[in-house]
This record gives sequence, structure tokens and C-alpha cells, in this order.
Amino acid sequence: MTQPLDRPLDRPVDEPVSSVAYDELELLDSDDDRDLRAAVAGFLGDRCPASEVAALYDGDRGMVEPLWRGLATELGLAGLLVPEQYAGAGATAREAAIVLEELGRSVAPVPFLTSAVVAATALAHAPTDAGRELLAELAAGRRTAALVVPLPTAFAWPVPLVGAATVRSVAGVLEADTLLVPVAAGTGIEVRAVAASEATLTPVVSLDMSRQLADVVVDPAAGTVVVAGDATSAIRAGLLAGTVLLASEQVGVAQQCLASTVGYLQERRQFGRIVGGFQALKHRLADLYTAVEGASAVARYAAAALAADPGAVEAEIAAHTAAAWCSEVAVLAAEEAVQLHGGIGMTWEHPTHLFLKRAKADQIALGLPGHHRARLGELVGLTV
Repeated sequence: MTQPLDRPLDRPVDEPVSSVAYDELELLDSDDDRDLRAAVAGFLGDRCPASEVAALYDGDRGMVEPLWRGLATELGLAGLLVPEQYAGAGATAREAAIVLEELGRSVAPVPFLTSAVVAATALAHAPTDAGRELLAELAAGRRTAALVVPLPTAFAWPVPLVGAATVRSVAGVLEADTLLVPVAAGTGIEVRAVAASEATLTPVVSLDMSRQLADVVVDPAAGTVVVAGDATSAIRAGLLAGTVLLASEQVGVAQQCLASTVGYLQERRQFGRIVGGFQALKHRLADLYTAVEGASAVARYAAAALAADPGAVEAEIAAHTAAAWCSEVAVLAAEEAVQLHGGIGMTWEHPTHLFLKRAKADQIALGLPGHHRARLGELVGLTV
């Protein structure tokens, strides 16, 4: 899919980076970060078994609602990025990145990325009174929202407006009760909140059924305005946050694939020896380990840069870098996991295929790697 490469957020490429000391950003987990990671990991370990995730491909979506309600209300993650003045936790992308890593490790079928990250960030950018009320509802976990744009939409593209045509391949709408609909308003753009019950949602068979897509038909004049004026910046802010934090999810996928593969090769025996002791496999695992560690560093830096100054050029540079690198590492790690698990890795009963499908689906979400590399080249002056 080719889109015009307009300047992101209407800023020139040579605009100076903000005064944030990016070489001093903290990338290591604090004690609070470790507590958050442990809480999310423990919750998912108890309530998100791989067998139930696999059942989604047979049409059994019974686990989705209770799992999301537990994360949203019991752990309070629905309002993690909602500012405190709107009754949210007021956390930053650094904390959200930890949550997305753990969700990626479990291939959790919850709308955290689409509702608590993309929709909440866009809504918090310039809300009307109705928007502020909706933010408080999102923060409390009483409502779930989804931005009605196709899943491959990148934050630097022109905002796709909803009109009379069907909006295809939208993520998060099947779990949402409120749709955020970008529509034309005079010479600008506004976002309207429309009840999901007022739209026509047609589920589609997705590669990754743990993040099922749907085609959406909705009246652009329906609902209530929740972001007024020119909402372009708000929508792009939501998609930028989604891009950065999707990279953290991809890191979680890659880390789990690496860990499960190493564990398997330490137990599997062939020709009277532990398979993991063969030199050729050691080299492949070493290469994969360095790739995954690099992706982790890139994703953490992107999250820290976004948390430090979401409006800075550096945050965009970091976002494009993370999106281009982490998506390909996640696919590599999943492919290696399938191959190095041997015959069992090709079976439906083994969970490896769930990670491969999530990694491949994430690779096209919010912009292909090639798009992000092209934008990155423009931002750093490497255009051809």
C-alpha cells in the first residue's frame, strides 16, 4: 500500500530536537516497573492459557471479555495512559511498554493497544466536554473504544476519513462499545464517538484471530463530537503512541519465542545428545539472542523518548526505528521457533503458531517496515 510521504505532524525535517537529554533516558526497569511487570505476567499466567487463545481460531471468543475486564478493572490498566485530570493513572509510554511486552509474551487477545493506547491517547489530545466524560469512562474500564482507521494506517500518513464507504480491516472494534470516527468538518477534521451498536460490524477471518479485524460501516454524522477543531494532530498522536508500543509487543513475542526455543533445545535429545549442544544450533540461537536484545533496546528507547516529549522529532525518529526493526525481529524469532521445535512446532497443539501469526499480523500494522525506513531516511536526511 503506497501513501504520500507528507511531513509528520506538519513539522519540517530540519526542526531542532527538543532540549530533552536523550542520551540520559532511563531504559532499565525501576522497582515499580518490576512490580507492574510481575503483576501483569502473573495475571496472564493464570488467565490466558495458550489453549484458550488457540480456541479463538475455532470461533470461541469466550475468554476475551473476562480477560480484558480483569486487566482493565482489577489491574486498572484501561486508564494507564489517561491523564490524571481525566481520572486516569497518568502513566507514560514507559509503563505501557511493560504491559505490551507481557501481553506479547502471552499473545493476549485484549484491546489494550487499540483502546487504552491508540484511542485514549487520541482522545486525550484535545477533548471536548463529551470527550472528557468518555475518557473518564475509559479510565474506569466501564467503556472500551476503538479508532476507526484501517489497521495498516501509519501515523505519518494523511488521516483516513470515514465517509459512506466501508472502512476495512479495523482492529479493536469487535471488543469496543464506542467507536471514534474521524470525519470531515468544514475545512478540518473532528472525531465523533458513535456507539458500536449503531454501526455495522462485519468480522473478517484474520491471520491473527487473537486480534481479529472487522469491516465497519458507520454514519459519519452520527454520535457526539469528542475531539473538535482540526483533530489531525490528535489522531496522529494516537497512532504514534500505538506504533511505539506495538514495537514493545513485538519484543514480547520475540522474547517468548526465544525463551521457549532455548528451553525446548535444552531438553530435546537426538543421537544420544541434547540438541541444544550442537554447534550449528548454538550459532542460530546466539544470532537470534543478539537480534532480540537489540530490538528490546530499540523499543525501550522509543517508549522513553515518547514519554519524555511526544511532540519532539526524536520521538518520531525513535518510533520509525523501532517499528522497522522490531517487527522483523519478531517474525524472525517466531520462524526460528517453529523450525527449531522440529515436528512439534508444526502442530496445532503447540502454541508456537500463535506467536508466528501475531508477529506476521503485527508486521503490517500501523505501517510496513519499508514505510518506516523510508520515513526514517527522510527525517535524518538520507533521502535518495
